[in-house]
Amino acid sequence: MGLWKTLDAALNRLYRYCGVIAALLLITLTLLVLLSIVTRILNTYIGGLTEFAGYTMAASSFFAMAYTFRSGGHIRVQLLVSHLHGSTRRVDDLWCTGVFALVVCYLAYYLCDLAYESWAFGEISEGGDAIPLWIPQLPTAIGAAIFAISAIHTFIETLVRPHTLDDIDKGAAMGTDG
Repeated sequence: MGLWKTLDAALNRLYRYCGVIAALLLITLTLLVLLSIVTRILNTYIGGLTEFAGYTMAASSFFAMAYTFRSGGHIRVQLLVSHLHGSTRRVDDLWCTGVFALVVCYLAYYLCDLAYESWAFGEISEGGDAIPLWIPQLPTAIGAAIFAISAIHTFIETLVRPHTLDDIDKGAAMGTDG
């Protein structure tokens, strides 16, 4: 059980770092929007500001998902779950986390494949920035992959420890490992 605790602590630390990265990306997004406003007021043009703001928003969203999920920030509908008890509740929890993990893994695979295909074919954005598309797609794919890891982590934890989802609902799943 020592290996699992070490891995759990490391993954929770990774999710917290992703939360910090998401916050920094949101600050960057704010600065890009403000710069865009100022350049319009000054009647100047900086190519690609709008596109970079979009890329930053996408990356921020995906980096935030793993942290938000593991800290209990995602909405979980309790209407049915609150009426289930015992083995029925456990089967429901396993089913839901399993399907969730599969869907998020598919999403991560698709986004990683999209970034790879953009790199392999040398796709360039059509906006004013004209940069290779894999560059803004890569942070989004990495965030999605970490989100998939958090979904698998939660599924395995739910298999081993039945009250994992209750802990996540309380925001206690991230632990206090330092």
